[in-house]
Amino acid sequence: MKAFLDEQFLLNSQTAEKLYHEFAKNLPIIDYHCHLSPKEIYENKTFQNITEAWLYGDHYKWRAMRANGIPETHITGDASDYEKFLAWAKTVPMTIGNPLYHWTHLELRRYFDVEELLNEESADIIWKKVNKKLQGDGFGARDFIVKSNVETVVTTDDPVDSLIYHQQLREEGFSVQVLPGFRPDKALDITNDLFIEYVQQLAEVSSIQIESYQDFIKALHLRIDFFHEQGCLISDHAINEMTYEDTTEEEATIIFHKRMSGHPLTEKEKVQFKTHTFIELGQVYAQRGWAMQLHINALRNNNSKMFERLGPDTGYDAMNDEDIAKPLCRVLDRLEQAHALPKTILYSLNPRDNVVISTIAGSFQDGKTPGKMQHGTAWWFNDTKQGMTEQMMALSSIGLISRFIGMLTDSRSFLSYTRHEYFRRLLCDIIGDWVEKGEAPNDLNLLGGMVKGISYENAKQYFQFERANELPHKSKMI
Repeated sequence: MKAFLDEQFLLNSQTAEKLYHEFAKNLPIIDYHCHLSPKEIYENKTFQNITEAWLYGDHYKWRAMRANGIPETHITGDASDYEKFLAWAKTVPMTIGNPLYHWTHLELRRYFDVEELLNEESADIIWKKVNKKLQGDGFGARDFIVKSNVETVVTTDDPVDSLIYHQQLREEGFSVQVLPGFRPDKALDITNDLFIEYVQQLAEVSSIQIESYQDFIKALHLRIDFFHEQGCLISDHAINEMTYEDTTEEEATIIFHKRMSGHPLTEKEKVQFKTHTFIELGQVYAQRGWAMQLHINALRNNNSKMFERLGPDTGYDAMNDEDIAKPLCRVLDRLEQAHALPKTILYSLNPRDNVVISTIAGSFQDGKTPGKMQHGTAWWFNDTKQGMTEQMMALSSIGLISRFIGMLTDSRSFLSYTRHEYFRRLLCDIIGDWVEKGEAPNDLNLLGGMVKGISYENAKQYFQFERANELPHKSKMI
């Protein structure tokens, strides 16, 4: 029987142990998609206590606490931080079998040297021990990033964002590269109640008057130019429901004018606008050499009562089960026909889509860029032992896992980098199992190179973040 979280955690063969400890463990981290705050990174935010660092904004933990019967006052409400921590400590033993149990204790060990298991009995001791460290030097937001051996962080930023903190970090010479990621979801969500207000914001930051659809697209192009000047090399789209409608620019123009005039749109018009605008953006991404991420099949804000009370991103989302194959292929094919399909990373929140995504990615490889079309890593509800394993097995069965760009945190927490360790251990265990079963050669040089590629080197080559290093230390801010 193995000890809990020992050095061989998740490594079930000697080959897996060698691959992890000799090839994966000490590699830098490229976190090419996360929701960390650039402002908090720049200010090297410190935390008054472990609750602030751990529980503020973490809807993974919030969902588990609700399932354990914890009242909302002790999750997002007005209970004290100590009371919220005790509520989480009470919940942790109930999370055995959920990656939260592993992540909780990995974070306590890696960042605070706490070996005790967290529960109601140990909570007060751990609270005092961790908080004492948080009040000392070396436990700010930047410190957690540096201690985690992170090389590059890509945040998630709206086209209207100023990116001032990215520039200030670059001017200051922070040792970790912090780059923006272009997330234009609000620009495509034409039926949102705040769409007209958003267009006005876009006009203001772009310094142009938006009176037509063409002006709207021009403003987005200008923001892409600005983001590129600030080192952006990645876009990201949340596509809760994958749809497609053949649309002309004339039709998109009419739909835009109709919406800006305050008239309601049909469902078909909504899809037409999204399709045409997305194609317009995709072509610009390709021209810029950016990678494009598509996060598909999330069903968001399902509990209307709690959405009205707490807003979005509070733990009331689920997997969607809409069919994605045909509309996704049509979107990608439309870009391919225009010779403007960018490097693309496809994620689905529904693991049912794993094989679908791997086969679609294989349909649009270009024979020039290794792994141009990526089956993205297990995401959100799937970044579990089972979810990561299923995604890697689907990819390896149908595509080239050797070209896989690996893990990201997709997190708002500065303590989440242990997820890269979790992923790397699982990766090494999968490959080690192949060796043990005689399904892969016992060649550590071959397999070690494969592990290094998936853990770090493939992402470095794929995104070419070194291009951002060529930016001037000072540039015009908008």
